[in-house]
Amino acid sequence: MSVIVPTILARSVSELEEVAKQIAPFADRVQIDITDGEFAPATISLDDITTVPQNWLVDFHMMVNRPSDYVDKLIALKPNLVIFHAEAAENLLPTLEALKKANVSSGVALLPQSFPNDFASYLSAADSALIFAGALGENGGVANLLQAEKVQLIKAIKPSLEIGWDGGANLKNVFMLTRAGVDVINVGEALRKAEDMSGVYEALKTEANREGAI
Repeated sequence: MSVIVPTILARSVSELEEVAKQIAPFADRVQIDITDGEFAPATISLDDITTVPQNWLVDFHMMVNRPSDYVDKLIALKPNLVIFHAEAAENLLPTLEALKKANVSSGVALLPQSFPNDFASYLSAADSALIFAGALGENGGVANLLQAEKVQLIKAIKPSLEIGWDGGANLKNVFMLTRAGVDVINVGEALRKAEDMSGVYEALKTEANREGAI
Protein backbone atom coordinates (compact mmCIF):
# COMPACT_ATOMS: atom_id res chain seq x y z
CA MET A 1 0.00 0.00 0.00
CA SER A 2 1.37 3.41 -1.00
CA VAL A 3 1.00 6.73 0.78
CA ILE A 4 0.28 9.91 -1.21
CA VAL A 5 2.27 12.86 0.12
CA PRO A 6 1.68 16.41 -1.20
CA THR A 7 4.89 18.34 -1.86
CA ILE A 8 5.44 22.04 -1.38
CA LEU A 9 8.08 23.78 -3.48
CA ALA A 10 7.74 27.53 -2.87
CA ARG A 11 9.67 30.60 -4.00
CA SER A 12 8.49 32.73 -1.09
CA VAL A 13 7.12 32.42 2.42
CA SER A 14 3.75 33.72 1.24
CA GLU A 15 3.58 30.98 -1.41
CA LEU A 16 4.50 28.36 1.19
CA GLU A 17 1.76 29.58 3.49
CA GLU A 18 -0.80 29.66 0.68
CA VAL A 19 -0.09 26.10 -0.49
CA ALA A 20 0.01 24.83 3.10
CA LYS A 21 -3.40 26.40 3.71
CA GLN A 22 -4.80 24.69 0.62
CA ILE A 23 -3.64 21.19 1.55
CA ALA A 24 -4.17 21.42 5.33
CA PRO A 25 -7.80 20.19 5.23
CA PHE A 26 -6.93 16.78 3.77
CA ALA A 27 -3.22 15.97 4.14
CA ASP A 28 -1.61 14.43 7.21
CA ARG A 29 1.89 14.08 5.75
CA VAL A 30 3.65 16.61 3.53
CA GLN A 31 7.05 17.11 1.95
CA ILE A 32 8.64 20.57 1.97
CA ASP A 33 11.36 21.13 -0.61
CA ILE A 34 14.33 23.27 0.37
CA THR A 35 17.18 24.25 -1.98
CA ASP A 36 20.39 26.22 -1.54
CA GLY A 37 20.61 27.94 -4.94
CA GLU A 38 23.71 25.87 -5.65
CA PHE A 39 22.74 22.21 -5.77
CA ALA A 40 19.37 23.30 -7.15
CA PRO A 41 17.75 26.63 -8.14
CA ALA A 42 16.86 28.75 -5.13
CA THR A 43 13.54 28.34 -3.34
CA ILE A 44 12.65 29.27 0.22
CA SER A 45 15.39 28.93 2.81
CA LEU A 46 15.31 26.61 5.78
CA ASP A 47 15.58 29.79 7.87
CA ASP A 48 12.10 30.68 6.60
CA ILE A 49 10.71 27.64 8.43
CA THR A 50 10.22 28.55 12.07
CA THR A 51 7.93 25.72 13.20
CA VAL A 52 6.52 22.46 11.92
CA PRO A 53 2.72 22.08 12.23
CA GLN A 54 1.93 19.53 14.91
CA ASN A 55 -0.95 18.04 12.92
CA TRP A 56 1.36 17.03 10.06
CA LEU A 57 4.13 14.55 9.55
CA VAL A 58 6.62 16.81 7.76
CA ASP A 59 9.36 15.49 5.50
CA PHE A 60 12.11 17.85 4.35
CA HIS A 61 13.64 17.20 0.92
CA MET A 62 16.95 19.04 1.16
CA MET A 63 18.45 19.79 -2.25
CA VAL A 64 21.68 21.21 -0.85
CA ASN A 65 25.40 20.70 -1.36
CA ARG A 66 26.46 20.83 2.31
CA PRO A 67 23.96 18.93 4.45
CA SER A 68 26.00 19.40 7.63
CA ASP A 69 25.21 23.13 7.52
CA TYR A 70 21.51 22.34 8.03
CA VAL A 71 21.38 19.35 10.33
CA ASP A 72 21.15 21.20 13.67
CA LYS A 73 18.33 23.45 12.47
CA LEU A 74 16.47 20.45 11.06
CA ILE A 75 16.79 18.47 14.28
CA ALA A 76 15.38 21.43 16.20
CA LEU A 77 12.29 21.41 13.97
CA LYS A 78 11.60 17.74 14.87
CA PRO A 79 10.41 16.61 11.44
CA ASN A 80 9.21 13.16 10.46
CA LEU A 81 11.96 12.64 7.88
CA VAL A 82 14.92 14.54 6.41
CA ILE A 83 16.11 13.59 2.93
CA PHE A 84 19.52 14.59 1.61
CA HIS A 85 20.94 13.87 -1.83
CA ALA A 86 23.60 11.22 -2.25
CA GLU A 87 25.26 13.53 -4.79
CA ALA A 88 25.90 16.32 -2.24
CA ALA A 89 29.39 17.77 -2.04
CA GLU A 90 30.28 16.13 1.28
CA ASN A 91 30.19 12.77 3.02
CA LEU A 92 26.62 12.11 4.18
CA LEU A 93 27.44 9.49 6.81
CA PRO A 94 28.12 11.90 9.72
CA THR A 95 24.91 13.79 8.97
CA LEU A 96 22.85 10.59 8.77
CA GLU A 97 24.35 9.49 12.10
CA ALA A 98 23.51 12.86 13.71
CA LEU A 99 19.89 12.51 12.64
CA LYS A 100 19.76 8.96 13.98
CA LYS A 101 21.09 10.08 17.38
CA ALA A 102 18.39 12.76 17.47
CA ASN A 103 15.67 10.19 16.66
CA VAL A 104 14.90 11.84 13.31
CA SER A 105 14.44 9.50 10.36
CA SER A 106 16.85 10.04 7.49
CA GLY A 107 16.48 9.58 3.76
CA VAL A 108 18.85 9.46 0.80
CA ALA A 109 17.70 10.82 -2.56
CA LEU A 110 19.13 9.57 -5.85
CA LEU A 111 19.16 11.66 -9.02
CA PRO A 112 18.17 9.91 -12.28
CA GLN A 113 21.77 9.30 -13.31
CA SER A 114 22.79 7.81 -9.95
CA PHE A 115 23.14 4.05 -9.45
CA PRO A 116 22.09 2.75 -6.00
CA ASN A 117 25.11 0.47 -5.54
CA ASP A 118 27.42 3.48 -5.84
CA PHE A 119 25.85 4.85 -2.65
CA ALA A 120 25.28 1.61 -0.76
CA SER A 121 26.92 2.90 2.42
CA TYR A 122 24.52 5.86 2.56
CA LEU A 123 21.46 3.73 1.85
CA SER A 124 22.51 1.20 4.49
CA ALA A 125 22.71 3.99 7.08
CA ALA A 126 19.34 5.56 6.18
CA ASP A 127 15.69 4.83 6.91
CA SER A 128 14.33 5.86 3.52
CA ALA A 129 15.39 6.18 -0.11
CA LEU A 130 13.91 8.71 -2.53
CA ILE A 131 13.96 7.94 -6.23
CA PHE A 132 14.09 11.41 -7.74
CA ALA A 133 12.77 11.49 -11.28
CA GLY A 134 11.94 15.16 -11.67
CA ALA A 135 13.80 18.42 -12.27
CA LEU A 136 15.69 19.93 -9.33
CA GLY A 137 13.99 23.00 -7.91
CA GLU A 138 11.10 22.91 -10.38
CA ASN A 139 7.44 21.94 -10.26
CA GLY A 140 5.99 19.63 -12.85
CA GLY A 141 7.82 17.29 -15.17
CA VAL A 142 7.14 13.91 -16.71
CA ALA A 143 7.77 10.77 -14.69
CA ASN A 144 10.42 8.51 -16.15
CA LEU A 145 9.02 5.18 -15.01
CA LEU A 146 12.24 3.39 -15.95
CA GLN A 147 13.60 4.89 -12.72
CA ALA A 148 11.31 2.50 -10.84
CA GLU A 149 13.81 -0.25 -11.66
CA LYS A 150 15.87 1.21 -8.82
CA VAL A 151 13.34 -0.08 -6.27
CA GLN A 152 14.66 -3.64 -6.39
CA LEU A 153 18.29 -2.48 -6.50
CA ILE A 154 17.71 -0.41 -3.35
CA LYS A 155 15.86 -3.24 -1.62
CA ALA A 156 18.77 -5.56 -2.36
CA ILE A 157 21.00 -3.20 -0.37
CA LYS A 158 18.60 -2.74 2.57
CA PRO A 159 15.21 -4.48 2.40
CA SER A 160 13.69 -2.44 5.24
CA LEU A 161 14.09 0.94 3.51
CA GLU A 162 10.95 2.94 2.84
CA ILE A 163 10.98 3.77 -0.88
CA GLY A 164 9.79 7.17 -2.03
CA TRP A 165 9.18 8.61 -5.50
CA ASP A 166 9.40 12.26 -6.52
CA GLY A 167 8.76 13.50 -10.05
CA GLY A 168 5.73 13.59 -12.31
CA ALA A 169 3.40 11.40 -10.26
CA ASN A 170 -0.25 11.66 -11.33
CA LEU A 171 -3.44 9.65 -11.75
CA LYS A 172 -2.03 7.95 -14.84
CA ASN A 173 0.98 6.41 -13.15
CA VAL A 174 0.51 6.11 -9.37
CA PHE A 175 -0.86 2.57 -9.69
CA MET A 176 2.22 1.49 -11.67
CA LEU A 177 4.47 3.09 -9.06
CA THR A 178 2.74 1.17 -6.29
CA ARG A 179 3.04 -2.07 -8.23
CA ALA A 180 6.75 -1.36 -8.72
CA GLY A 181 7.20 -1.26 -4.94
CA VAL A 182 7.10 2.46 -4.15
CA ASP A 183 5.84 3.12 -0.61
CA VAL A 184 5.58 6.93 -0.64
CA ILE A 185 4.47 8.81 -3.74
CA ASN A 186 5.19 12.52 -3.51
CA VAL A 187 2.82 14.59 -5.63
CA GLY A 188 3.24 18.25 -6.51
CA GLU A 189 1.96 19.60 -9.81
CA ALA A 190 -0.93 17.14 -10.13
CA LEU A 191 -2.36 18.66 -6.95
CA ARG A 192 -1.37 22.28 -7.49
CA LYS A 193 -3.13 22.42 -10.86
CA ALA A 194 -6.30 20.77 -9.58
CA GLU A 195 -9.43 22.82 -9.04
CA ASP A 196 -10.45 20.33 -6.36
CA MET A 197 -7.25 19.43 -4.51
CA SER A 198 -8.99 17.29 -1.94
CA GLY A 199 -10.86 15.34 -4.60
CA VAL A 200 -7.71 14.68 -6.62
CA TYR A 201 -5.83 13.68 -3.46
CA GLU A 202 -8.51 11.09 -2.64
CA ALA A 203 -8.54 9.89 -6.25
CA LEU A 204 -4.76 9.45 -6.16
CA LYS A 205 -4.98 7.39 -2.96
CA THR A 206 -7.71 5.20 -4.46
CA GLU A 207 -5.89 4.70 -7.76
CA ALA A 208 -2.53 4.00 -6.14
CA ASN A 209 -3.98 1.23 -3.99
CA ARG A 210 -6.68 -0.28 -6.18
CA GLU A 211 -6.93 -3.99 -6.87
CA GLY A 212 -6.27 -5.40 -10.31
CA ALA A 213 -3.67 -5.55 -13.02
CA ILE A 214 -2.00 -2.74 -14.93
